[in-house]
Amino acid sequence: MRNVTYIDKNLIDYKQGWDFQETLFKEVIDLKIAKRDGKSEVTPGNYLIFCEHPHVYTLGKSGAEGNLLINEEMLRSKNAAFYKINRGGDITYHGPGQLVMYPIFDLDQFFTDIHKYMRFLEEAVILTLSEFGILAGRLPGMTGVWLDVGSPNERKICAMGVKSSRWVTMHGIALNVNTDLSYFNHIVPCGIVDKSVTSMQKELGKEINLAHVQQVLKENMSTIFDFDYTV
Repeated sequence: MRNVTYIDKNLIDYKQGWDFQETLFKEVIDLKIAKRDGKSEVTPGNYLIFCEHPHVYTLGKSGAEGNLLINEEMLRSKNAAFYKINRGGDITYHGPGQLVMYPIFDLDQFFTDIHKYMRFLEEAVILTLSEFGILAGRLPGMTGVWLDVGSPNERKICAMGVKSSRWVTMHGIALNVNTDLSYFNHIVPCGIVDKSVTSMQKELGKEINLAHVQQVLKENMSTIFDFDYTV
């Protein structure tokens, strides 16, 4: 059985969280190379990081900077940071009340298929939302998790963006739990101009226990990817 180390970073500055990911990412890749070259017998670890971030906008490699609709002065007034980062996807927002999950997985230990990996992440979120009474699904041609697919009121509740090198992953998903959705008004979310965003709080009409959502998602990840958590 595959093993994954669970890490809860709580509320962490985006850059600190990114640097932490990069450290683990490099560790896993270096161990893979060493084992391949016969210099080590150590099997790389896998990590699942959960956290929240203070207000921040991040722009992926394929994104357009014009999708950030406010200037530096307005960013400061919103207490928000902005980073260009090395994941796929366009621009998104992270902030308090949003559950962020970063899997640092060696996919050689799971399956070497990024498309399947993305669909498995989506499925873990879809199952999690269903446990809270929210029916969610996929929108053809789009990543992430959506509500009311096929209706004029399609809206995104979970954004995704990942990076992979040597079949090792980083970055991941951002699920809007109790997110202040007004911050999305200052971007074109994921570069999509004709779709809105939502949160579990907005859909259910009440604040949701974020720790409970995290625990359910943690369990669903273990089931879908078929791994145990290291003690």
